[in-house]
Amino acid sequence: MSGQTAPQGEFAAALAPGAAEWMRLGEPEELAPYVLIGQRPRRPVEDLILTLGAGARLGSGTILYLGSTIGARLQTGHHVVVREQNVVGDDVSIWSNSVIDYGCQIGNQVKIHTNVYIAQFSTLEDEVFIAPGVSFANDIHPGCPMSGPCMRGPTIKRGAQLGVNVTVVPYVVIGEYALIGAGSVVTRDIPARAVAYGNPARVVGTIDQLTCSKGFLERPYAHLSMSKGVKNGEKGYERGH
Repeated sequence: MSGQTAPQGEFAAALAPGAAEWMRLGEPEELAPYVLIGQRPRRPVEDLILTLGAGARLGSGTILYLGSTIGARLQTGHHVVVREQNVVGDDVSIWSNSVIDYGCQIGNQVKIHTNVYIAQFSTLEDEVFIAPGVSFANDIHPGCPMSGPCMRGPTIKRGAQLGVNVTVVPYVVIGEYALIGAGSVVTRDIPARAVAYGNPARVVGTIDQLTCSKGFLERPYAHLSMSKGVKNGEKGYERGH
């Protein structure tokens, strides 16, 4: 169905009124009842085209706004909202009651768990994991006349993992494969491969120093190798084979 402007079958029943002309939809794998595709934004958006790749599995209550580009095999739980002007990669999962606000960049194989809020203008690179209850902020001075122009969410680098109920403030960069402990409030940049937790979150070590307390593995992140010549805590790490 890619490139069609008059979707039929399963998609036709899920389309918002007047949305068909803006659709670029691949064949879905599963559409649960009460899915709404093509909600029109209330704010002005120059390009209303909604692109959704093939193989989507959308849970009931999912709402996809016009004006976003979403890759193949998107999976959603119940009552998920993906706003306009987002770019979402392939094989992304967004679970129940989570919201992706507008203007975000989300890479491939990202997992966003339940009750998560991704604020406007946030970036999540490939393979990021976001645990339940995580919230992003994007406004450093709420109520300021220049609040809008300076608004920016966090940047979560490739493979980083955020634990349950983590809060990340605007402009913060969390490095590749970093691990943030549950309940942390991240107020400053976190280096690559760092382990950090607390309020405010502080670096306490690296993922290379962690051991498996249950005895299944000697080191739980041994499958993530450092690029040759890159010092610990710097950018430039790659996934091992």
